[in-house]
Amino acid sequence: MAVTNGATNTLARLADDVLDTRTGDEVGPSTMTFAAALVVVGTIGRVLRGEAPPDAIAATQRGADTAAASIEALLRRPTLPDELTAWLGDRPHSVILARGSARAAAEMGALTLKEAIGLPIESLQTAQFRHGPLELAGPDLAAIVIATEPETRDLDVGLAGELVALGAAAIAVVEGGATPEGVKRIDIGAQDRLLASTVSILPAQLLAWRLAVERGRPPGSYIRASKVTTRE
Repeated sequence: MAVTNGATNTLARLADDVLDTRTGDEVGPSTMTFAAALVVVGTIGRVLRGEAPPDAIAATQRGADTAAASIEALLRRPTLPDELTAWLGDRPHSVILARGSARAAAEMGALTLKEAIGLPIESLQTAQFRHGPLELAGPDLAAIVIATEPETRDLDVGLAGELVALGAAAIAVVEGGATPEGVKRIDIGAQDRLLASTVSILPAQLLAWRLAVERGRPPGSYIRASKVTTRE
């Protein structure tokens, strides 16, 4: 079974069954297709864990409506892209940290920044970062910590505060609640856990867009790669 945008691509032709996200044409790094894929995969997950298909679809619809409203609210903050570039500054090292289902936003956010602007940034599991890569902490490091997993929220925002105390710049993407002093807080509001990444990725996407504009690069353009990989 394949989840694809469109049913005429190579993956769709190779699959036994195709779930078409119907995202439509997209130029540059995958933003719409990322969110649409999570909607479809999240619904599949609900059915696999025992929900009746109509109930799963209804729950996903409610979560998607909430996520869309939160995305629109963030996009209505006109200074947010400039705040993000000022936060990053000229720091040469950057990471996006997350756990559990939030890893989707971290992995895709890092990929978007690499694709859109050539920024060297890595995505790591938050606990993994503490086991060694923590040595990167200091004035040269910028870290986005996606702290949307409820079981580990306190640990994750605590790490963001620790990084700031060590001289790094840190953003905590949260669903409400306080964050340590000095940590830039981006509150995305309460989200469906399966769809939270569609919202929590937005800071990385806005940062990529703003950096591209500042550096005179058409947002979403590719210099060496292509939108679709056609060869090994």
